[in-house]
Amino acid sequence: MNILIADDEEVLRMLIVDTLEEEGHVLTEAADGHEAIECFKEKTFDLLLLDYMMPRMTGIEVIRKVRETSDVKIVMLTAKTQQRNLEEAKEAGADFFLAKPFSPLKLIELVTELEER
Repeated sequence: MNILIADDEEVLRMLIVDTLEEEGHVLTEAADGHEAIECFKEKTFDLLLLDYMMPRMTGIEVIRKVRETSDVKIVMLTAKTQQRNLEEAKEAGADFFLAKPFSPLKLIELVTELEER
């Protein structure tokens, strides 16, 4: 799968890239929401992994912008697991959620499941 990971935490992006590249996926990194939109305009992705809270443009804003033109699968990575935050992300167009912190194995399982759909 061709995957875009957008998260302002560089260490988390590195962990995700290392984990998923070992599984054969191709990853592109964005450090904030604005950069994620720019990457999305330049390339086609099978999956977006988006942090909820990022500088310049939140994950929610990114989802809304992406949903204007695409039905790509979107996983919201978030430490904000309150019901209202999850509902806001779902209403914006998020397909799945992965609560931070998460194990690399859980990430692999989710991506594998999405790839098979």
